Amino acid sequence: MTTQDNRVIDTAATVTVAEPPAEPAPPRKAKRPYLYQVDLFRIITFACVVADHVVSGSSGPDDVRAKSAELLLHFTREAFFALTGFVLIYQYMDRPITARAFWRRRFMAIGIPYVIWSVLYWVYSISLGNWSEPLGAALRRLVFDLATGQAWYQMYFLFVTMQVYLLFPLLMRLLRATEGYHRWVLAVSAALEVGFLYLWVYPPAFDGTAADLWNHMFIVFVPYQFYIVLGAVAAWHFETLQRVVRRFGVWFVVAAVVTTVLAELEYVRSVHHGMPAEAASQIFLPHLIIFFVTVILGQYTLCCWWRNHRKDGSLVARAVTYGADRSFGVFLAHPFALQLIAPYIIPWQHTMGMVWTMVVVYAIVMTISLAIAETVRRIPGSLWLTGRPMIRTDFTPITRRTRAV
Repeated sequence: MTTQDNRVIDTAATVTVAEPPAEPAPPRKAKRPYLYQVDLFRIITFACVVADHVVSGSSGPDDVRAKSAELLLHFTREAFFALTGFVLIYQYMDRPITARAFWRRRFMAIGIPYVIWSVLYWVYSISLGNWSEPLGAALRRLVFDLATGQAWYQMYFLFVTMQVYLLFPLLMRLLRATEGYHRWVLAVSAALEVGFLYLWVYPPAFDGTAADLWNHMFIVFVPYQFYIVLGAVAAWHFETLQRVVRRFGVWFVVAAVVTTVLAELEYVRSVHHGMPAEAASQIFLPHLIIFFVTVILGQYTLCCWWRNHRKDGSLVARAVTYGADRSFGVFLAHPFALQLIAPYIIPWQHTMGMVWTMVVVYAIVMTISLAIAETVRRIPGSLWLTGRPMIRTDFTPITRRTRAV
């Protein structure tokens, strides 16, 4: 037989044999489009996280005006975890993955930076105490901080995120098994969220270790599970979400404004009736669920509107891409920047007043944090410090100019 003309030759005759039809190649799923609106959403969220910490670090626990601002900025926790669930489902729902492969990739991207930055802040905290802490006690504290996400006040974000990664394969299975019933999944998740918040406001009569564990529930995923599920379900029904945003987006923004005003009015009422400002502005108040959800939807709507008018290569588009890439580094570094200028905050308040001091502190903290993030992104350890590979600086234009001169 010759494969060129598919003929079988024998002594009697020459017969043409047709080849069986080839199996059609399985259609390749088109790569899902890049979500530029998520970049802007991430920037806004992290920018507000920094603002929240600046306001908190520039005021006392009983400052009514400062706590009113913090109340609004608390949406960042819920937005952060809703974004986490959204991005994970959007990236992986159409891709075959194994739990081990997912964990290896994700924990490399966030687990190593978590450990390194925890150690850095541990060393920094020791230096602030003039190295007076015994070595054994310091090492025990480091182990405790790594196990609880409390090396510094922002590190629990990463600690909870790693819990989300650990549970993500189960979340994926749940959404696949309940296809067509996701509204009930959301309803059950919301009911559990309300139940937890009720117990947080009216806690059981714990004491000792149990009370201490209960007071640290903010470092586990339980208080944020509804927002994780909300983001995951939204990404699962992404096309529907986009249609709803196009049709009702204006009302989402209006609802966000209305609930913002109502949340502030409730805060003022609570303080007026004797509740301490810190308690009236805490994040785990049941009525704030509506505020958080509407603000998240309103923010996403605004980001989608920007995406619809985005122009590739424009200054704003490049700035958003740049900011999204550096946002994680800014988030990790900003407490260090805030601590550096902490000694100057009170003297500045005496000369500029509290509001302008906060504006100046925010600008300085963002500048220092962005400089640190930019530096870290361009050194060989970038992957370990930010979860992103190093940006290699191109010095060709400079060398060309030098040779020309």
